[in-house]
Amino acid sequence: MKRFTVCCFSNKIHKNRDRNSDKKSRESMEVSRIDNEENNNNVASIIGSDRTNVIVNHDFSSGMHSWHPNCCEAFVVTAESNVSHGVLDPSKCGNYVVVKNRNETWQGLEQDITNRVKPCRLYKVSATVAVSGSVQGLVEVMATLKLESQQSQTNYQFIAKTCVFKEKWVRLEGMFSLRSLPEKVVFYLEGPSPGIDLLIQSVIIHRESEPELERVSVEDETIVVNPNFEDGLNNWTGRSCKIMLHDSMADGKIVPETGKVFASATDRTQNWNGIQQEITGKVQRKRVYEATAVVRIYGNNVTSATIQSTLWVQNPNQRDQYIGISTVQATDKEWIQLKGKFLLNGSASRVVIYLEGPPPGTDILLNSLTVKHAEKIPPSPPPSFENPAFGVNILTNSHLSDDTTNGWFSLGNCTLSVAEGSPRILPPMARDSLGAHERLSGRYILVTNRTQTWMGPAQMITDKLKLFLTYQISVWVKVGSGINSPQNVNVALGIDSQWVNGGQVEINDDRWHEIGGSFRIEKQPSKALVYVQGPSSGIDLMVAGLQIFPVDRLARIKHLKRQCDKIRKRDVILKFADVDSSKLSGATIRVRQIRNSFPVGTCISRSNIDNEDFVDFFLKNFNWAVFANELKWYWTEPEQGKLNYQDADDMLNLCSSNNIETRGHCIFWEVQATVQQWIQNMNQTDLNNAVQNRLTDLLNRYKGKFKHYDVNNEMLHGSFYQDKLGKDIRVNMFKTAHQLDPSATLFVNDYHIEDGCDPKSCPEKYTEQILDLQEKGAPVGGIGIQGHIDSPVGPIVCSALDKLGILGLPIWFTELDVSSVNEHIRADDLEVMMWEAFGHPAVEGIMLWGFWELFMSRDNSHLVNAEGDVNEAGKRFLAVKKDWLSHANGHIDQNGAFPFRGYSGNYAVEVITTSSSKVLKTFVVDKEVSSQVITVDLQGL
Repeated sequence: MKRFTVCCFSNKIHKNRDRNSDKKSRESMEVSRIDNEENNNNVASIIGSDRTNVIVNHDFSSGMHSWHPNCCEAFVVTAESNVSHGVLDPSKCGNYVVVKNRNETWQGLEQDITNRVKPCRLYKVSATVAVSGSVQGLVEVMATLKLESQQSQTNYQFIAKTCVFKEKWVRLEGMFSLRSLPEKVVFYLEGPSPGIDLLIQSVIIHRESEPELERVSVEDETIVVNPNFEDGLNNWTGRSCKIMLHDSMADGKIVPETGKVFASATDRTQNWNGIQQEITGKVQRKRVYEATAVVRIYGNNVTSATIQSTLWVQNPNQRDQYIGISTVQATDKEWIQLKGKFLLNGSASRVVIYLEGPPPGTDILLNSLTVKHAEKIPPSPPPSFENPAFGVNILTNSHLSDDTTNGWFSLGNCTLSVAEGSPRILPPMARDSLGAHERLSGRYILVTNRTQTWMGPAQMITDKLKLFLTYQISVWVKVGSGINSPQNVNVALGIDSQWVNGGQVEINDDRWHEIGGSFRIEKQPSKALVYVQGPSSGIDLMVAGLQIFPVDRLARIKHLKRQCDKIRKRDVILKFADVDSSKLSGATIRVRQIRNSFPVGTCISRSNIDNEDFVDFFLKNFNWAVFANELKWYWTEPEQGKLNYQDADDMLNLCSSNNIETRGHCIFWEVQATVQQWIQNMNQTDLNNAVQNRLTDLLNRYKGKFKHYDVNNEMLHGSFYQDKLGKDIRVNMFKTAHQLDPSATLFVNDYHIEDGCDPKSCPEKYTEQILDLQEKGAPVGGIGIQGHIDSPVGPIVCSALDKLGILGLPIWFTELDVSSVNEHIRADDLEVMMWEAFGHPAVEGIMLWGFWELFMSRDNSHLVNAEGDVNEAGKRFLAVKKDWLSHANGHIDQNGAFPFRGYSGNYAVEVITTSSSKVLKTFVVDKEVSSQVITVDLQGL
C-alpha cells in the first residue's frame, strides 16, 4: 500500500476577539499544497492575469504600503534583508511579510478594500502563506472579511481556510460575494495559534464574473476542484479525520476505477467523519446541481455500509443546514456510483460537500467527485393504452369452473385442490369497481401441507401486464381451523426480484375475508407472478375468486364529480336589495367563485421559505400549511434544554401574515426510531416530566395559533411512550393538550389506513384505537389519514373512508403524496385522490406532503420541478382546483332573485343592466348550510 499525502484536522474552534466562534464541531477547511520549486511559477501566473487585483501592493514590493498588522507586529523580508525563515529564502521565493508577536489566533495582517469591491459580484481569493516558529504538525490559516456599519454590529464573513506545514508555502484559495456593501470592508489573514509567526508572500483578489453573481457557473464545468485527485489532495480535507492518497490498497486488490489514484478518509471516529471540499461561492441559489461520486469502503471487518453525500450550508444569519444529497449501499468489493441532486433555496455564506455514513473505523474510499449543473430531463410522454380491457380479469381459471386448478401451480411443496362453499358474490370493493357482474362459482382453492408461510397458489402473469395501467386485486380468503393467534394473509406479486404488496388482511376467526389491493408496473419485467401466502406453517389456506383487472379511472372520476355536486354544492338564492325593481328587469348576472373554502394545504420546511418562487406558488395555491419537521420534538429540542423554536416561528409568521391556517405536526411521535437518544435514555420519572414539559412549552407558546395538533403520531405503528410510561400516557397527552389549548382540534394520525396493504393499520384497527381513547376520556377530535399511497384505486380508498366515517369525526388526508416516474400517471393518481377526498362527506381537508422537487419525502412525487417549472402533475392539480370553483350566468327573475348551485367559499357577482350599468359585489357561501338566501346590496345602481 503506497501512501502519498496525509492531512489531519481536529475539531478546533476558531476564536476571535469580537465575534462568536463557529459552534459546529463539524468544521470545514480547504487545503491546497504548493511545493517550493513550483511556487514562483504558480504565483507568477496569477500575477500575470489581466484581471484587476483588488489588493494593493499584493506582493509587498512596496513594503507595508496599504497593509496593517492587527494588534501585532509585521515587517517585510527582502533579498537585501539577509533574513530567512528556514528554507524560505527571499532571494529565491521573493519578498514576504512576517507577522509576529501574535497573542490571539485572530491577530494577523489586514487591508481595507471597501472602495474596490461591489455587491453581487463574485471574488476569488488566492494567497500564498506559510508559518514559522514553534509549529507542531499542521496549523490553520484563515482568510476573513470584517464588515463594519455604524447602524449595526460588526459582522465577519469567512472566506477559506487552509492547512499549513512549517516553512512550506501553501496556497489558500476561496471565494466570496457581498449581497450589499457595508460602510467598511476589511480583508485579513489570521488563524495560527498564539506565538506562531504568520508568513504571507502574496495576496490576490480578483473579480471572478461579470456582471452578476448569478452568472458564475459554467454549464459544462464541474464545481469541484481537483475532482480526480490528479493534483494530489489539494483542495480536499478531512472532516475531523485523516485523508490519504493511494495508488492501491490491500496488497494491490484495490486500485482506482479511473485515473491513477484515489483518496481515503481514515481514522474516522464518528459516522459523520469523511472527506470534504469547500465550494462556497461556486453554487448559485435556486439552481439544481448533480453530484456524482465513485466510492467504496474498506476496513474494520465491515463488508457493506451506507455512504451519503451531504451538503453543509451556513446561511448569513449563521443558521446551519445539512442537505442529504444521496445515499448508496457501498461494499468493500467494488467501486459504486453515488449520485444525487441538490438545490440551495437561500443565500449561503459557506457551502461544503462531504461524504459520510459508514461506522467509525471504516474507511471511505473516493475515486472521484464531480458537481455540475443538472441537465433538465424532458418529461416522458403520456402512456398509450391500446385495448386496456378495463374490468377484465387477467387471471386464468379464477372460478375453477372445471373443478380443477388448471392454470395454477403450488409455490413450494404444498398441495392444491378444489373445494365447495365459498361466497358466490364479488367482494364489496370489487363490486364498486365492476358494477353488475356474474356470480362467483362457490368453488375455492384449498391449500394444504403448508410448511412455510410463503406457500400457496400461484400463477404466472408476465405476458398479461401492461405498463402504467393500474390494476385492482380482489379475493376472498379464509384460514383453516385450529389457529390460536391472528394470521396475516397476503396477495403478493413477484416482479423479477422485487416483492410487491397486493393487499393484506389479518384473520382471527373462521369467516371469509376480503382482500382488496392495487399495483402498477412501470418497467417491463422478465418474470411476473401472483401468489397468495401468509398463514403460519401447518395452517390450511382457502382462496376464492381471485381477480386482477385494470381499472377505469376516468369513469370513477366522472362518478365522483356527480357525487361532489350532491354533497359539496349548496343551493343559493341571491336576493338583490336597495334597487329599483325596474332597473333589474332583464339584468344579466355573472357569478364567479374566487376561492373554494375546502382546505387544501401543503407541507413546507424552513429552507423552502427562503425561495421566493416556492413561496409564490405556495401562497397562490394553498390555504393551509403543515411544517415538515420544524415542530417535531427532535427538531425543537435535539439536545435536552436546548430549545429551537425559531424555525417554526419564521414559518408561522409567513403563514399568519398571509391568512394561511396551520396544523401542528406533531407533539409526540410514538415510533422509537424518531425519538431523541437523550429521551430514550431517561428513567420513567424523568421521561414523564419531559413529556409534561414538552406539552407545556409547546402549547403555551403557540396557544391559539395552530388549528390542529397531531398529538401522538403513528400510534398504530409504534409504542415508545406507552411502553415506557404505561397505557394511560396516550390519554393523558390528549387531555393535557386540550387543557392547554382548548381551541385546537386534536388528531390521531397514521399511515396505510386507506390502501389495504397493512393489517396493522386497517380501518377496523384504527376505529378500535380511536374508540378506546375516547372511552378513556381522550378528546380525540379528528382522524388523520396520511395518504402516502401507491397506484390508488377509488373503491379501496372509499371503503376505508366509509368505515371511519361512522365515527362522526372529521377526516383529513394529512400527508398526501403519490409517486410515478411518468408525470401523467402521477397526475392521474393525484386527481383520483383529490376527487375521492372531495367526494366523501366525512373528509374535511387535504394536506399534500410537499410539492417542490428535491424537497419531497418520496422520489417522483413532486408537482413543481426544482427550478420552478410546473410539471404535468402540477398542472393537473391546478386543473382540479379550478374544477372546484362554481360559476353561473343568467338573469334576475321577476322576484328580484337569482338561484344557482355552487361550492362553499368566496364569490363575486357582476350585475349588468340593460342600460349597461355594472355593479360588482362579493359574497360568501357557507359550507355549514345546505341552502341559503344571500342578500346583495345594489345601492347606487
